[in-house]
Amino acid sequence: MKRSVLYFTAPHQVSLCEEELPEPEPGQVLVKTVLSAISPGTEALIYRGQFPRDLEIDAKLPALSGKFTYPFSYGYAAVGQVIRCGEDVDPAWEGQKVFAFQPHASHFLAAVDSLLPIPEQLALEDAVFLPNMETAVNFLLDGAPVIGERVVVFGQGIVGLLTTALLALFPLQCLVTLEPVEMRRQASLQAGAHHSFDPLAPQVLEQVKEILGTDLADLVYELSGTPDVLNQALALCGFAGRLVIGSWYGEKRASLDLGGRFHRSRIHLISSQVSTLSPERSGRWTHTRRFEVAWEMLAAVRPSRWITHRFPYREAQEAYHTLDTSPGETIQILLTYT
Repeated sequence: MKRSVLYFTAPHQVSLCEEELPEPEPGQVLVKTVLSAISPGTEALIYRGQFPRDLEIDAKLPALSGKFTYPFSYGYAAVGQVIRCGEDVDPAWEGQKVFAFQPHASHFLAAVDSLLPIPEQLALEDAVFLPNMETAVNFLLDGAPVIGERVVVFGQGIVGLLTTALLALFPLQCLVTLEPVEMRRQASLQAGAHHSFDPLAPQVLEQVKEILGTDLADLVYELSGTPDVLNQALALCGFAGRLVIGSWYGEKRASLDLGGRFHRSRIHLISSQVSTLSPERSGRWTHTRRFEVAWEMLAAVRPSRWITHRFPYREAQEAYHTLDTSPGETIQILLTYT
């Protein structure tokens, strides 16, 4: 059968290509895609061509093997329905609604052990946020918020909003977010932030410091995707505080001021990326356990409320153009398939 696959072919250019899809092999199923989510951070960098050319796309995911070399397919948040089973596959899989870490495409083949059945009570438009929620859960595991702490989050894109929503479940002393887009600041307050500021506003750091107090923040997250924000994050981090850097900057570089109070403040810089678990937690935590928590948090948070755009798959070029040129109007963009 034929399927359509989205390819990044050049900076600011995507194409839909027809490909022949073989029959499922033993242990595989054929899935028809219903929804896929565009990653507003990673895929914006890819669409602009701001990615390291010598980096593997994702060695942890078989569907994303290879290098960032045009043309290539990408995407890691697909929701669909199993429509055909290969040999040695339990027939009960047919008709099952599943999540898969797969590039944007109308159909795909996948081994059953790579698929995650979607809980029956969860809407598909919530389930498609699973990778972002898993990332947010990982940020909390790495940052380890503690009762009564003062926490700051830079960036309220979808991953930042999910992180804020999870932090709001903790009994924190205060939770402050910084985000230049007004619509996202309002969503942040709805997600549970106590205060949300524009990081570009005059004297904003002084305003946040007044809220935090002289000891500043115990925990800061940098999730904006903007390297220059790191200096603001450092300025708000207190003595022996933790600064979790969850953004992927691609080829963008950061110029950091490490010659001032950072040198004497024993600030911990923590790199957090969802493809691995922190060694400190790997004795008890597994990817399966983290997924279980992520499913529970999706049911609790219901992130489909932050979908701002739905584009038919055939209009993918317009979807990416909107992501690139109208960030102030977007939080989460979905591609829909018929």
